[in-house]
Amino acid sequence: MDTFAARLETLEHQWMRAWMRGDRKLMKEVAARDFVFLLGGSKATILDRASWLEAATTRLRCHSYRLGDIYARRHGNAGFFACQMEIEASIGDHDWNGTVWVSDIWRKSRMRQSWKLVERVVSRPESDDALGRELATYQLWH
Repeated sequence: MDTFAARLETLEHQWMRAWMRGDRKLMKEVAARDFVFLLGGSKATILDRASWLEAATTRLRCHSYRLGDIYARRHGNAGFFACQMEIEASIGDHDWNGTVWVSDIWRKSRMRQSWKLVERVVSRPESDDALGRELATYQLWH
């Protein structure tokens, strides 16, 4: 694994562990101001940064995870990270367990030269539309 891929993997673990602990401060620090979380299924659902931070510390909880084979690539000041991930989580009263595909876009900030998570896309063939409906209730702009 090259140095850049190792750096992104470290950031991914930092992000996931902060989510598991409900560490809003660290997630806010790592997430870019224009951060977006997209859950792909039969209907996609999006959370903006404020919605994500609220949900990830209350009703959208990660209990455990394990990253699979990692793909990482740098594009100037942006980095792309993708892998399969085993996850045990809950969305409200719904269990969200199994294998998902995670694709993240990271951007190096100009001021502090730190990496910020800009976008996370999590998807799997999902036939349970209740998960997406539940997640949509976490959108703070509604």
